[in-house]
Amino acid sequence: MTNIRTPVERSDARIKINGKAEYVGDIRFEGMLYAKTLRSTRPRALIHSVEIPPIPEGYFIVDKHDVPGKNRVKIIADDMPFFSEDRVNYIGEPILLVVGPERETIAHILEAITVTYSDIEPVYTIEEAEKGSAPPLFGSDNLFASYEIVKGDPISAFSQASIRFEDIYRTGFQEHAYLEPQGAIGAYENGRVTVYGSMQCPYYVKNALIQGLGWAEDRIRVVQTTTGGAFGGKEEYPSLIAGHVAFAAIKAGSPVQLVFDRAEDVRFTTKRHPAIIRIASALDAQNRIIAMNMEIKLDAGAYAGLSEVVLQRAMFCSTGVYNIPNARVRGSAVATNNVFTGAFRGFGGPQATFAVEMHMHGLADRIGEDPLVFKRKHLLKKHDSTVTEGTIRQEVVLPALIEAVTGPSDYRGKLQRFQSTKGTVHRGIGLSVFLHGCAFTGSGEKDKIQAKVKLRKTRDKTVEILVSSVEMGQGPQTTLKKIVAHTLGIPLENVIYENPDTDRVPDSGPTVASRTVMIVGFLLKKVAEKMRESWNSAPEFELQERYEQPPFVQWDQQRFKGDAYPVYSWGTNVVEVEVDSLTWEVTVKGIWAAYDIGTPMDERIVRGQIEGGIAQGLGYATMEVMNSSEGRFMQESLFDYVIPTAVDLPNIHSTLIENEYEYGPFGAKCAGELPFVGAAPALASAVQHALGVPITRIPLTPDYLREVTQGED
Repeated sequence: MTNIRTPVERSDARIKINGKAEYVGDIRFEGMLYAKTLRSTRPRALIHSVEIPPIPEGYFIVDKHDVPGKNRVKIIADDMPFFSEDRVNYIGEPILLVVGPERETIAHILEAITVTYSDIEPVYTIEEAEKGSAPPLFGSDNLFASYEIVKGDPISAFSQASIRFEDIYRTGFQEHAYLEPQGAIGAYENGRVTVYGSMQCPYYVKNALIQGLGWAEDRIRVVQTTTGGAFGGKEEYPSLIAGHVAFAAIKAGSPVQLVFDRAEDVRFTTKRHPAIIRIASALDAQNRIIAMNMEIKLDAGAYAGLSEVVLQRAMFCSTGVYNIPNARVRGSAVATNNVFTGAFRGFGGPQATFAVEMHMHGLADRIGEDPLVFKRKHLLKKHDSTVTEGTIRQEVVLPALIEAVTGPSDYRGKLQRFQSTKGTVHRGIGLSVFLHGCAFTGSGEKDKIQAKVKLRKTRDKTVEILVSSVEMGQGPQTTLKKIVAHTLGIPLENVIYENPDTDRVPDSGPTVASRTVMIVGFLLKKVAEKMRESWNSAPEFELQERYEQPPFVQWDQQRFKGDAYPVYSWGTNVVEVEVDSLTWEVTVKGIWAAYDIGTPMDERIVRGQIEGGIAQGLGYATMEVMNSSEGRFMQESLFDYVIPTAVDLPNIHSTLIENEYEYGPFGAKCAGELPFVGAAPALASAVQHALGVPITRIPLTPDYLREVTQGED
């Protein structure tokens, strides 16, 4: 057995910063082999045979027969195999790995393998799944999940309405476009497996390996390597490739590295769920909304993944920031033969928020009312109830947030002046008002995660943070250290926080759902307070803290009733655009944003999150086009999948209004996902204002804008 070294050797000495980061693709172990995946070329088929040519010594085939435990990736439904068995359900589904010392030889072996299929009629869209012409992909109805929320008496309210309106909205796929592609290394030594990888959730990966290997947890170690971005794309997907490298390392008896190239990453990893959202509203004689009836359909792709939870979040924020007394919301996650969709910044919120914001704007236009005036009279206030009948317990500072963007942007003046725009360039301005629920949905934090954190004081009076939360560019290695240092009253450089290693850190929960600062940071503050009180009791000691749900939170998971979140963060965006009616290109001319995220732990990091989130949200609304044809993405690289750059955006003018939350560290709430959520509807509203036609889908491609202005949509 070759000697395995830890990629980043630990020591009690101070870490020297040299400006270099070692990503999983940079790591080399002695005797390390490489792996490449043989993938399905069919969207839906039975596998009759896999013919493998003679392979050179030192090379290995790793497939379903090499999975010692359960050949299912542990996510929620556990329906997705590590390696396909008798069938495939999407183009790119892993069939086997070829492992060996030379990448060129691996490529030749892959090319020589022949797979014989028997095709089954595939399902590519939500509409096709609903028609049911093809054999059901999942169960009898092509649904991975189906839910309903009812608030008040919507049936009676609709029967009493003075006027009713209905709209349908559509959103598309979105690629994460993180800087570093997916990658992992598996190593097997002394009866234990260690997986090093670019990931958000080390304990998700560990639990998937426990199931896939069928081993006791003390035989499995997971180490997060420096992670070059994620945006949700490294939440559930790394569990799949972690299994691959673990099984390969056991079979080969050597460390095995599997790193995707960019085309492989774009074509075959999870994407944002496409959505079709129908909203019908009932208004009374005073033009107030008395009821909404909504239907949310998400394209989940070929496997369940995290779709049921993404769907739940979309439903929980379906009525947005508005106090709707009666509502019915139905939601479904539809099975298709596309790549399975998954976690992405906002987690269902961007789709639902786009729909409800554009619907509110459309309602105002139809009744001849100023959109902002119409929205303001429906805003949630303290003590109001959400769509799940949870109580808003904090002051809602939306009026102040609205003023913080409408004044500096001259929103009201431009709303009038831009209506008279002539010529080929049309100017418009749009506004969105939005929220994001902080932490896991419903009772997830209490019943599923039960986060734990540790602090360790050492003899040299340094303190080490021991949590499973990961740094992936969003800043916890600054913010969490600041929380601990400030609470203890020690210099920031005396706090150590390294990439998590499951042999050393407790399960603090996944680095998702904008929960790291608010949940994990609050626990660290509590345990730091205890450490401060006991500081002189011993030269070195360790303390632990466990999550306890705030006492006011009430939730019924079966009925989706109560507090879907303990607290919300709030935001407003104004976007100004020009639309060229010759090319139908949209140019963003101005962006103004204001947020309530409680107390910011580090304003520079928050500004970075704001600017990055807005840029990513505007890309989602305009240029980030990802088309699928017969189960295959037409965009396969960052050359043909276009994302915003610095030259595509003007300066972003952002404001924070502090509104402290009792159960966040120093009053902090969630911040990471909120800036994404409101960007797309603000831009779409601006384009709608510029062109004078309803906008009902994103991305706003030139073809789509030409069609809607010519009445072809």
